[in-house]
Amino acid sequence: MEINLSQLKKGERATILDFNIEEIPLKLLEMGCLPGNSIELIQIAPLGDPLYYCINDAHVAIRLETAIEISIIKEQI
Repeated sequence: MEINLSQLKKGERATILDFNIEEIPLKLLEMGCLPGNSIELIQIAPLGDPLYYCINDAHVAIRLETAIEISIIKEQI
């Protein structure tokens, strides 16, 4: 089932499927936020934004409005 990155729950892992290239900062692409890569939600900020992820062993904070633009599929345990 395809969902967006903002719907991932803490501790869940997923695979990036696609994203709106015009809404994704170049820095995220350079850090590995690319289709086919694995991503895990590590932490959520107290007010719900930003979201803290681990992408290919790199820890990165992604704003909620950006996470909504990234399509993922959850990895089954």
